[in-house]
Amino acid sequence: MFTEQDRNSPVLAGAVHDVAIEGIAREGDGIARIQGFVIFVPGTKVGDRVTIRIERVMRRFAIAALAEKN
Repeated sequence: MFTEQDRNSPVLAGAVHDVAIEGIAREGDGIARIQGFVIFVPGTKVGDRVTIRIERVMRRFAIAALAEKN
């Protein structure tokens, strides 16, 4: 697991969240937001409600793994 963490981020690496996919990034990853903070979720599409595990937190976004599709 990655250990990068930005102090201003509303998410932590390793945390699990239920989110809705709001958009699709250029690379095809789903986009979710937590308190406005962008999270890229591979393997999802707009409208999916999923459970994710945060894998890596950067200054302006996070990358998450799909834990469960609801």
